[in-house]
Amino acid sequence: MRVVSLLPSATEIVYLLGVGDQLTGVSHECDFPVAALDKRKIIRPAFEGFGLSSQEIDGRVRDALERGERIYRIDFEALQAADPDLILTQELCDVCAAPYQDVLEAVTKLSRKPEVLSLDPKSLGDVLKDVERVGEATGRLREAEDVVRSLQKRVETVVTRTAKTTPRPTVVCLEWLDPLMASGHWIPEMVDLAGGKEPLGNLGTPARRIAWEHVLASVPEILVLMPCGFAVDRVLEEIHLLTRLPGWDGLPAVQKGRVIAVDGHAYYSRSGPRLVDGLEILAHLVHPELFPGPVPEEIAKVVDH
Repeated sequence: MRVVSLLPSATEIVYLLGVGDQLTGVSHECDFPVAALDKRKIIRPAFEGFGLSSQEIDGRVRDALERGERIYRIDFEALQAADPDLILTQELCDVCAAPYQDVLEAVTKLSRKPEVLSLDPKSLGDVLKDVERVGEATGRLREAEDVVRSLQKRVETVVTRTAKTTPRPTVVCLEWLDPLMASGHWIPEMVDLAGGKEPLGNLGTPARRIAWEHVLASVPEILVLMPCGFAVDRVLEEIHLLTRLPGWDGLPAVQKGRVIAVDGHAYYSRSGPRLVDGLEILAHLVHPELFPGPVPEEIAKVVDH
């Protein structure tokens, strides 16, 4: 079977199921595992975000959407060359990947029509179901079920340890820094499973813009910075966007030294199996007394304010 994955999370699933050698095309963002970097690129970005600030990236995206332009473009010649039997894509977010309708339109032009499987999870449970859906589509359902059982066991370990923790600290997760965006989709659920409470997050819906006053009013005991697509060092480059805001020094999270920059790119933004890694990391950050052991600074680093 020849598989094209237009999602980094789907690419991770394909490799986890042992069919990475069947990938004939990926998106430009498919960088894990490293073997994916050598695959044919089917998706190209309309602009490069390297060197741009959060505000500039947000502005470019909004301008493009307002003009009806695409943020991502399908390289049709590359898609033809990939000659897929199966295309893995999504309908969840046009800012995160090529629009679903663009994929369907491109498929109509192919001489041989592949199956198109859209992955649109809104919760951690949905992500695990998607692993099985990909397994079924690639003939690896048994392997997928084994993977899901292993991931579920790890989730249950976290839940068992945090089930009776009281009180639960207030944890605010920010998915963008300029403008500020509160967490959505699976992040509020992950905070809950990790033994915290997320007052600003909306489960199952996209990240939303909020005012700084909302952060102040939530009185966060823990503040987790996880901008979509940013690694830890990239987050730290923009920490000044928060530290200059009025009331920053008065936040309990700041006073207690519990402002943490995490690798959102790898462990929180993508709807793939590494979200379970992200849950375990989050559980350590929220309840280090229950989940001892250091987390490497390239994954999570306390902000020195």
